[in-house]
Amino acid sequence: MTEKTLVQAELEAREAMVRLGASLFQRGYATGSAGNLSLLLPDDTLLATPTGSCLGELDAERLSKVGLDGELISGDKPSKEVSFHLSLYHNNPECKAVVHLHSTYLTALSCLEDLNMENAIRPFTPYVVMRMGKVPVVPYYRPGDRRIGEDLAKLANGNRAFLLANHGAVTLGRSLRDASDNYEELEETAKLIFTLGDRRIRYLSEEQLAELRR
Repeated sequence: MTEKTLVQAELEAREAMVRLGASLFQRGYATGSAGNLSLLLPDDTLLATPTGSCLGELDAERLSKVGLDGELISGDKPSKEVSFHLSLYHNNPECKAVVHLHSTYLTALSCLEDLNMENAIRPFTPYVVMRMGKVPVVPYYRPGDRRIGEDLAKLANGNRAFLLANHGAVTLGRSLRDASDNYEELEETAKLIFTLGDRRIRYLSEEQLAELRR
């Protein structure tokens, strides 16, 4: 890509992140200064939301631009959680964007005891299976702890969604819109889990799951 094309691509990415952040905030997926977004630019640098920023009030010019080594290139200081975003970029070649939020139902789900650490959501609708497959769980660590990134690095390849115990969820995608769509589908599924409560659920059979994965 030419220098002019790279500059234009970055400007468009900045505007897209601001729009998407505002949409997520306005619809209640993010509150206060919680949550963070990042995306991979064509020059192999990252655009990320700054530390302490509200997704509903992002400033395109102040977004953090960092290298794949985590060093700040321009803009405000990035969220401390960009470190675990980097683990996903480094360990999943399909990862072009990351969404991490503390949305109500996924955070509630992440607080439950006895979750299946290999797959927190036993499939009962086809949509999570088709978009993301399994949803492994990372054990609880203090926000910003390096071990979140270490565990995500081990789980990154082949997975597109993760639950952080007592914390929230993370999704990745081929674009920021794709990663956000994955997150929204995951949140809706968590909402269904709590809506169904202790009612008997008809889970998808292995044959039905195999059909979805083909």
